[in-house]
Amino acid sequence: YLPQDPRTGDEESTVINRILSVRGLDAISDRMRVLEERMTSTEGEELEKVLDRYARAEEEFQSAGGYSATAEAEAIATNLGLPEKIFSQLLNELSGGQRRRVELARILFSNAETLLLDEPTNHLDADSIIWLREFLSKYSGGLVIISHDVNLIETVVNRIFYLDANRNVIDVYNMGWRKYLLAREQDEHRRKKERAIAEKRAEILQKQGEKMRAKASKAKAAQVMLKRAEKLMSSTEGERVKDKVAKLRFPTPSPCGKTPLTAQELSKSYGSTEVFTDVDLAIDKGSRVVILGLNGAGKTTLLRMLAGELEPDTGQVDAGHGLQLGYYAQEHESLDYEATVLANMLKARADISEGEARNVLGTFLFSGDDVFKPVKVLSGGERTRLALAQLVVSAANVLLLDEPTNNLDPASREEILGALREYQGAIVLVTHDEGAVSALAPERVLLLPDGDEDLWRDDYYDLITLE
Repeated sequence: YLPQDPRTGDEESTVINRILSVRGLDAISDRMRVLEERMTSTEGEELEKVLDRYARAEEEFQSAGGYSATAEAEAIATNLGLPEKIFSQLLNELSGGQRRRVELARILFSNAETLLLDEPTNHLDADSIIWLREFLSKYSGGLVIISHDVNLIETVVNRIFYLDANRNVIDVYNMGWRKYLLAREQDEHRRKKERAIAEKRAEILQKQGEKMRAKASKAKAAQVMLKRAEKLMSSTEGERVKDKVAKLRFPTPSPCGKTPLTAQELSKSYGSTEVFTDVDLAIDKGSRVVILGLNGAGKTTLLRMLAGELEPDTGQVDAGHGLQLGYYAQEHESLDYEATVLANMLKARADISEGEARNVLGTFLFSGDDVFKPVKVLSGGERTRLALAQLVVSAANVLLLDEPTNNLDPASREEILGALREYQGAIVLVTHDEGAVSALAPERVLLLPDGDEDLWRDDYYDLITLE
């Protein structure tokens, strides 16, 4: 099972061991490594014992797929955009996007009878998405997929479950995506026609019943007729209500100086792996900057530094006059998972009242008792809406946005794009979504890991899909 927000696994485990663990190979591999170290420090009879134990461990490793399985796991990880240099890194050293790709690689490596995948293409670059489509289309087991990626659904699925919130039922369509769209449209048309006929018949029965009720001799027959009209209407489906969409407008930015945020000579490494070095960036009032780079180039790491969530190894981040930061984290790390939806909103701004918080939450589709739910029980899409709601009340003049369109349905995504177009403050954006970059209309681009800065040109769109 791949949830939208995978936070599982031993944080001290390496990337490759986490993937291998789904078949139990990590424990055998660790045992072999310990025995290899003991070989260098033992002699004589003790060494013979160690060699014997190692031979048995290696035989167990090979019988479980061993070395070929490791090569298979590494190939899957590489195809999902995980570079070989991070295979030996610990999970707690990875970005949220890398963690998710590790979990996806682990699940694909499992060879399970059925895979449950919730938005599997999130955080993947274009090449990885193409590879995943091909992998899943040939997968011998069953697949249950939730996805907004129409190309993936069109390529992979042969059966669709439509959750109809209006009728509170699940409609099953034993067909592919394109045929499903046509069949569902036909079903909607048929139901609308049936309702119109039923309404007309019920209206006739009701009028006849009202006339007959005036005569005492026909009162009983009138009552039967009115009940038939009522039953006829209750048996028809209600008129379709348009799906609700969160209404999003980023805040009016508070006043600030000419350059509210600057960063100088930033660098970051995890162990022996250098992420980036000597990165400089100045964010002017109202400026629009997009950060591009391959997966693992440090885009999320840089945003976390700018937001004050992560200390750089070298360099510094300076707040200019009047800086008010709004930070949207792609894995929702800024949310308190144990607190309620309302409690998280009240933390977003010191002077916000409960009434104002609830009003804003209502526009983000959190109504009634929804505001008292703990964040840990929310879906990925609901957490996204809550994190965006916090930005709305922040009065930020600089927004740091890390993959803000992930986990959103098409209508909600359009709301985000509209908000990006209209916001008057400065925005620093990390995204794999070409539409989000188009809506931002960036002035500048920062390329990682080199830290090169350039004026935006349309040929940089090609880099977004290659990330």
